[in-house]
Amino acid sequence: MIEDTATTATRIRSLIPGGPGTLLGPAPDVTESAEAYADAGGYRYTGAPADLLERIADAGLLGRGGAGFPAAVKLAAVRDGDGVPVVVANGEEGEPGSVKDRWLLRARPHLVLDGLAHAAAITGAAHGYVYLSDPYAAGHVRRALAERPTPLPIEVIETGHTYVAGEETAVVRRINGGPALPTTKPPRPFERGVADRPTLVSNVETLARIALIAARPDLRHDIARTTLLTLSRDSGTDLPGDDSALLTEVPYGTTLGTLAAELGAADSSGALMGGLFGGLVGPGWPSLALDHAALADAGTALGCGAIRFLAPAACPVAAADDAVDHLTAESARQCGVCVSGTAAIRDTLRALAAGTAGIDAPERLEHWSKTLPKRGACGLLDAAAGTAGSLLRAFPSLVRSHLGAPCPVCASRPPSGGHRLVVPVPHVADAVPGTEPVPHLCPR
Repeated sequence: MIEDTATTATRIRSLIPGGPGTLLGPAPDVTESAEAYADAGGYRYTGAPADLLERIADAGLLGRGGAGFPAAVKLAAVRDGDGVPVVVANGEEGEPGSVKDRWLLRARPHLVLDGLAHAAAITGAAHGYVYLSDPYAAGHVRRALAERPTPLPIEVIETGHTYVAGEETAVVRRINGGPALPTTKPPRPFERGVADRPTLVSNVETLARIALIAARPDLRHDIARTTLLTLSRDSGTDLPGDDSALLTEVPYGTTLGTLAAELGAADSSGALMGGLFGGLVGPGWPSLALDHAALADAGTALGCGAIRFLAPAACPVAAADDAVDHLTAESARQCGVCVSGTAAIRDTLRALAAGTAGIDAPERLEHWSKTLPKRGACGLLDAAAGTAGSLLRAFPSLVRSHLGAPCPVCASRPPSGGHRLVVPVPHVADAVPGTEPVPHLCPR
């Protein structure tokens, strides 16, 4: 047995009443068995796949992988493609501040597999995959498949954990036998993916919500309007995470102020949104609501649902430096503009943090924030450029104060701080002690 090094620092608490329409369920800290899942209403849908697709569309379910694309549109596109489709449950969680997908696969693997089977029925797929890098989640999925075979063959594909490994073209490339690296588009996977077939690459939370809608169509709007979040706090220290990290489930429309209060971070000065994709938000952040349109209007995004609040002692410049440092290290190094662009932003932010940046540093960051997005094969460069632009928008006077003088907070934190963004996966106990699945490990 391989030791799981994750701690129990990340707590689990729902902000909505527990019940059949929630993902956290009644016992989020225990792995759900096939019997328990079936007793709760799972694996029972007998309606037509077309009816389920209509309910998903009526509910307005959006994908939970980061882009927020309508799930029904994506399912229909794969269904209507040329060839027999393939479906993939994407559980590769590249954002360092997110734990929801790994928790789902460890705690509720049957919910994800049920959703994958429904997606296969809707699209007409003949083969499915569960794609992930967490060996413990892989062990739970394999045991779930042994507990209750699915209507179609499903393979578990493990990969090395990187920021870009969960990008949909990287998923397809890895399943096809190549490296987990993004490719240029088009074609997109829904057009030509695994084995050149129309391929649905769907986040595991999206599939879990499809399974819930199948089981409780009467609750479909509530199911589609709630989401999993990983909340954490940057305390301004060099700690790799924070004891107050929280996995929670909330309805859309909940404000950041409400979330911060639940975390015990109501005195925060801002937040890093969407993992590393939504950038920084500053003054006025408590009134921002979890609504895709409202967040877009504010220049940010929910992304994967990871939100990192900045304590009063934390410096937003240091937080931006940590984020871009991590992105630079995680670059796939396939696109020259990404390699040079992320490094340039990182070096400028690092100089700002050290008080050695030239007077033109804000101007250069602004230029990169506008000219670098959409130039790489994936969204990593966009995230780095967006982080720089958001820092300038949210904290302009703070950035100016870093010119020519070292910041005490930044100076007290060692460099290369991407590890500070990591949030541990909540501990999930086995329903039957002594039956923990043995994980399979793959080379990185």
